[in-house]
Amino acid sequence: MAHPGIPGRPFVSGPPTTIRVATARPYDVVVGHRLLGRLPGLLGSGVQRVAVMHPEALKATGEAVRADLVQEGFEAHCLQVPNAEEAKSADVAAFCWAVLGRTGFTRSDAIVGVGGGATTDLAGFVAATWLRGVRVVHLPTTVLGMVDAAVGGKTGINTAEGKNLVGAFHEPAGVLCDLAVLESLPRHDVVSGLAEVVKCGFVADPPILELIEADPDAARDPASPLLRELLERAIRVKAAVVSADLHETGSGHGPGHGPGHGPGRETLNYGHTFGHAVERVERYAFRHGAAVAIGMVFVAELARLAGRLDETTADRHRVVLELLGLPTSYRGGSWPQLLDGMLVDKKTRGNQLRFVVLDGLGRPGMLTGPDPGLLAGAYAEVSR
Repeated sequence: MAHPGIPGRPFVSGPPTTIRVATARPYDVVVGHRLLGRLPGLLGSGVQRVAVMHPEALKATGEAVRADLVQEGFEAHCLQVPNAEEAKSADVAAFCWAVLGRTGFTRSDAIVGVGGGATTDLAGFVAATWLRGVRVVHLPTTVLGMVDAAVGGKTGINTAEGKNLVGAFHEPAGVLCDLAVLESLPRHDVVSGLAEVVKCGFVADPPILELIEADPDAARDPASPLLRELLERAIRVKAAVVSADLHETGSGHGPGHGPGHGPGRETLNYGHTFGHAVERVERYAFRHGAAVAIGMVFVAELARLAGRLDETTADRHRVVLELLGLPTSYRGGSWPQLLDGMLVDKKTRGNQLRFVVLDGLGRPGMLTGPDPGLLAGAYAEVSR
């Protein structure tokens, strides 16, 4: 199969790294170069038809994957969807179902998601809901997609009321993270995706923060060995968490204070409650990573004001994020709008807000029903 690298760029790579996601239906996340040759094996011998779902911006890439699959003997079709968050709607999902129906997709066929996090979220959701579940393989093309959206089996679409409020758990058959595609990614997209890497550093793997602090320029460089190490560390964090708590029950052995006592998979939502509210207020025109970066600063200040987190670790959020060029303040929207946005967050129970917070570096916990004064104080810190 064709290599999606960048013409004229030197090819430098070590052997692929395989990270096992050990759920009830285990699968591998493979990180490296020249990985597309592994796609037919992940699809399996029983698959006849393959829908290659890709955004409009990756039309050429989607067509190349489709052509390669045809050469391998599959009946492959391109399924083009809108770019970014515009793809994650009920209307687009219905369009995808119609295409699958017209092309005769059965339960033994498969979907391949090629693109960033929005595309893999949609591809997973369509795969989960078509005939109550068909095989899906993800080929993420962004930092965010590689470390977050494509791993873990969470799928979803947005509604006017909030982000990812409609979805299902549907694990992929495998994930191929071909690092060559990152070399053509705009720098701001690389930086945005690194917010999820920083999150993993604060909740579970502090050496991530030390690596970024030591060389933030290399951390942003798609061709650097350091970025590869950061991606692999973040994927390992997510793999460990979802292996212990796939369905976000709060049990398991993920980061926290021991089995059944930490936030489990909700750990991965660190910074997301406020971040998703920002995205909602901005009508999803705000980059996810930028919103999560601000959300992490907000929740660090909230934990500090609540007496849960020391000042040094709270301040370190701003330092690490700013070294990468990520935002740490938000002056758009109003506090009532943001509060309304947080109240429809998936972690909310009734009208009681719940936040993943830190009780120290690498020690996530939950803060339930914080005093309104603490919330307003945390907002004041990120809006000044």
